[in-house]
Order: sequence, then C-alpha cells, then structure tokens
Amino acid sequence: MATVKENVKNKMIKMKMRFGLILIAVLGLNITLNAQKNNEYTAIDNVIAQIPDSLTKTTNGIAKYVKLNYSKPNDQSRAIFTWIAKNIQYDIENMFAINFYQNTNEIIANVLKTRKGICMSYAELFSDIANKVGIKTYVISGYTKQNGFVDYIPHAWCAALIDSAWFLFDPTWGSGYVQNGKFVKQINNYYYQAKPEQIIKSHMPFDPLWQFLNYPVTNQEFYEGKTQINNKKEFFNFKDTLQVFEKQSEIEQLIASSNRIEKNGVKNSLVFDRLQHNKREIEYYNNKKIVDSYNSAVNSFNKGIDLLNVFIDYRNKQFTPKKPDAEIKQMVDTVDGLFNQTRLQLNTLKNPDSNLATSIMQLNKSLNDATANLNDQKAFVDKYLNAGKLSRKTMFTKYTWFGIPLN
Repeated sequence: MATVKENVKNKMIKMKMRFGLILIAVLGLNITLNAQKNNEYTAIDNVIAQIPDSLTKTTNGIAKYVKLNYSKPNDQSRAIFTWIAKNIQYDIENMFAINFYQNTNEIIANVLKTRKGICMSYAELFSDIANKVGIKTYVISGYTKQNGFVDYIPHAWCAALIDSAWFLFDPTWGSGYVQNGKFVKQINNYYYQAKPEQIIKSHMPFDPLWQFLNYPVTNQEFYEGKTQINNKKEFFNFKDTLQVFEKQSEIEQLIASSNRIEKNGVKNSLVFDRLQHNKREIEYYNNKKIVDSYNSAVNSFNKGIDLLNVFIDYRNKQFTPKKPDAEIKQMVDTVDGLFNQTRLQLNTLKNPDSNLATSIMQLNKSLNDATANLNDQKAFVDKYLNAGKLSRKTMFTKYTWFGIPLN
C-alpha cells in the first residue's frame, strides 16, 4: 500500500506528465498552423522564385514580372515581400548607418547592385516595386521594441493599401534575424500584411498618422506596453487626415507632421531628432520662399530698369522714329507697373535673415532712386503730350538766359 507521501508524489508525476502532453500538443498545433500558413503562400512564392535574373536589376523589371504573373494585390504584395526576403542580405556591418534623408534612387540602386542593405534599403525597395505594380505604398520611419525593450536605433518599414484596407509590412524583420553576429535568412510571416493594431505592439512611427489607428498609441503608452486599442481616447480620423496629407505641399506636410509628433509626446532622442529635422526643413522652406520672392522682386526691378533705359534712349533721340502718343505713354507706364510690382513683392518678405535683410534694404534704395528718375520721365511725357505739335520739338532743347532755364 502506498503511503500518503507516495500518493502525493505519484499525483505530481501524473500532473507533470499531463502538462507535458498538453505542451507537446500545443507546440504540435503551432507547427501545424505555421505549416498551413507557409503552404498558403507556396504557389505564390514558387512563381516569384522563377523570375529571370535579368529582370532583377531594376525595380521596373521586378514590377513588370509581378504584374505579368499576379493579378491580385494580395498576391503581388506577397511576391514582392518574398523576393526581397529571399534575395537581399541584411548588411550587419552598416546596421547603424541609417539615413532617412538619403536619396531614394541611390538607396534602391545600391541594394539591387550589392544585394544587401539595412532597413531603409528593404523598405524603399518594397515601396518602389509595390508602387510601380499599382499598390499605393508609403515608407514609414520610427522606432521599435524587441523583447520588451525599446531599441535605441531607428527603423523603417512600409504601409500598403490592399483592397481598400491599410496593412503594414516589415520586409527587414520579415526576412530573417541576426544571431551571433550573423544574419539568418528565414521568412517571418508575422511581419507580412500585418494589421495596424498588431504591428503597433512592436513598431512605433514618429508621426502617429502612420499608425493607421483611430485611437493612436502615445509614445509613453508604447514604452509601457499599453498598446491595446482604447476607444475612450479622442477619436482621430486617420483616413481623412491621410487624404489631406496627400494634397498638401511638402512644407504643409512637415508642419502638420510636427504638430502630430509633438502632441504624441517627445519620449526619446529618436523622436526629438525627427522633430528637430522637421523644424529645420520648415525653416529651410520658409527661407527658400523668402529668397524666391526676393529674386522675383529683383527680376521685376531689372526689367523695369531695362525698359526705363530704353525710354531714356528714345527720349535722347527726340522720340524718333515717331510713335503714337499712347505708345509713348505706355513705355513709362510699363516701367511704373514693374516698379510697383517690385515694391509689393518686397513688402511680402517677413523675417528675413541678416544677409537677406541687407540685400532687401539695398534693393529698396535702388528702387527709390529709380522711381525718382521715372517720375521725372513721366512728368516730361505728360508735359509733352499736353503740348501742341509745334512746341513739342522745342522741348528736347534746353534754352537758358544767363544760366536760367527758359523751358
């Protein structure tokens, strides 16, 4: 007969065995599900694997093959995702050299040539092919969380509009992982066509617009792991905001994005750096706008000066060859219009830097001097047009009496 201790011991062994059986069953189920999911894409993956190497030199070539062999956006996005995962090697040596502001064409050309890259390379490549296929796609920049810890380097991934719904794609994380300093290729379907509420657990865009959520997660909430949808928060209509974004100028996009970033909380240096970059870009565009307006004012002034010199030369020739009175008056009126235009353009220039302010001041002085000269010419024209035909000829000769002008 078993003792009480032996009975307890036997029960514990049975419990352990039962738990072990359940664990094995669960693992077996996961393996089955993963296998089923892989099988779901097998036909698509096999077709893209047969793309001729000659077509993989450019995104145009890849897009052409994808469009020719797949008709559905779902299949097309999968083919692009798979080709990148299978053919692009993660560049571990340059994993920290992320430059969100590098020329897109240069990034794409380099990754296709070397067949390796970092997150920006993967994202830009996916986006460019997808857009050329006809799938509206954006590259998203932000930061991530891995194993419960927020990473200290930024990251880039993609959003694509598939059948009227926005999905997220991370072709970098979806292509493999780094282990012991080496990149291991292994497609991870979790980062393929992920739903916004799924990807927000690990991917935080700098601009909350790119969360594609009506109740965006703040940076603070992301740090705390509170990424579940909270419909008690203020409603954010990301669809309408995105439509507005697509119609805005670049500087309008930067201003709106900066406001959203600040509102969502400047939690770390990565968010701060992006916000500062936006502000520098806004300042650049504002300065450029001022410089462009100044240059336009200079052009108007120079045209006026040229035409004023033409009139003075015509006056020095005593209005020969002869022109109708209306045409003579139009000569000075045109100059007057150009000088007024210059003045109006200069008045629109607000808050210029010190160098431009000096140039504006000099142009205003030149404009005032030229206007004084023009007024003399206009007065002469008015007098000439009001004079009789016989007395007009005498107006081109100065008569004096002991140095005193008589006309």
